[in-house]
Amino acid sequence: MTDDYLHYYDLESYLFETVRPRFRRDGKLDAFDLFSIIIWKANRAKSKLAHRLLQRQKSKNLDAVSEEFTRALFEAASAESRLILAMDVWGFYLPMASAILTVLWPEDFTVFDTRVCEELASNQTEDFSKLGNKSGKQLWLKYLQYCDAVRKAAPEHLSLRDSDRFLWGRSAARQLADDIASGFLKPGEPSLELSRPLDQ
Repeated sequence: MTDDYLHYYDLESYLFETVRPRFRRDGKLDAFDLFSIIIWKANRAKSKLAHRLLQRQKSKNLDAVSEEFTRALFEAASAESRLILAMDVWGFYLPMASAILTVLWPEDFTVFDTRVCEELASNQTEDFSKLGNKSGKQLWLKYLQYCDAVRKAAPEHLSLRDSDRFLWGRSAARQLADDIASGFLKPGEPSLELSRPLDQ
């Protein structure tokens, strides 16, 4: 657990600047650092994933399970085996597995994300939305295609990690602009009449 709370406030920086080097040094992560990655990707999933990890390993100790999982990732022989290990052996779905692996090996992995898939589809590249349904060798080959599509859809000087950030940011910005243009109304929803001026 960290006591540098100002650094922890910027969770992504903490993960890539503190957690990743510590993992490379120690060859494992404790529960605090693993679940910091999980919270970064999907805070709502932390309880479900904690229960799943404990049940799979028949353990009551999240530190021990987290260290076992991340040590196995560290010792895996290749990027392909790490992805398959996280999903097929440890039961993570692709979005979370890819987030964990992106923090630990950002040169080899990028986060599988709905926003990014939508950006790729809007660029008329392949539809990757069902990629998480695949497994084994087929999953790995399609995931490599996804990583390549992410690189190609962003400015060419960007790293894989920054290409993902660029596409996610563009998606979020476009969504906000569309929401503002529509007055934050969902399709088919009737417009709202203000009962009084906004300044009252």
